[in-house]
Amino acid sequence: MKTVPDFQKWKVARTPITMVTCYDAATSKILNETSVDALLVGDSCAMVVHGFDSTIHATLEMMVAHTAATRRGAPDKVIVADMPFLSFRGSVEAATQSVMQLMRAGANGVKLERCKGNAELISRLVDAGIPVMGHLGLTPQSIHEFGGFKMQARNDLAAQTLQEEALELEEAGCFSIVLECIPSHVAERVTEALAIPTIGIGCGPETSGQVLVINDLLGLDSRFQPPFARRYMDADQMITRAIEGYCEDVREREYPGEGEYKV
Repeated sequence: MKTVPDFQKWKVARTPITMVTCYDAATSKILNETSVDALLVGDSCAMVVHGFDSTIHATLEMMVAHTAATRRGAPDKVIVADMPFLSFRGSVEAATQSVMQLMRAGANGVKLERCKGNAELISRLVDAGIPVMGHLGLTPQSIHEFGGFKMQARNDLAAQTLQEEALELEEAGCFSIVLECIPSHVAERVTEALAIPTIGIGCGPETSGQVLVINDLLGLDSRFQPPFARRYMDADQMITRAIEGYCEDVREREYPGEGEYKV
């Protein structure tokens, strides 16, 4: 069984870390039998599961339900749950209550987007024994500020600011940091500057590991394909063929067949 402290061991050993998103028990049951290191119950569920246009629609109740479902299917995996939009920007007490719900649902740790204004809360959570993962670069909860899903840290000043924020998150006690959609040379520089591991998405191969949305990895939506997300299968087409096969068999009265029902 893998644990949060393993992240630091992998960083030291320069062993690439593998992480995918997950939102339900059926999928996590499959993932529990794979070698993937960790599961992220991402607020991306608001988009890929619930059909919203951004992650800001994810609620705490939604995240708790998805975390609990994922844990029931994957008892042996490290599970990190996203803190949803504004759930950690009020009082420390309110944020702590939100974290408590996610941890009780089965998370091994939580992930918070951005650095500014979060360092004190992260320190408090870490002091209370809560593993915290940071998230810098393209932070989807700030999509309206960015004006869309755009590459971040594209100039020297922005890159330096991001590195300083990463070091601040490390100082606050984060056990790892997600770096999303930043230039590969910036991600490499930040990774080398930190003692804790970085988990990349859309920022090249030189981070300590990678994370992908499982829907993108499996190819569940052929109409949406981020340029950084490699499709390892065309699940949408496979599912379509399976459903059409079922419909055809029913209409031709070939299903159920002999042995598939009781006389």
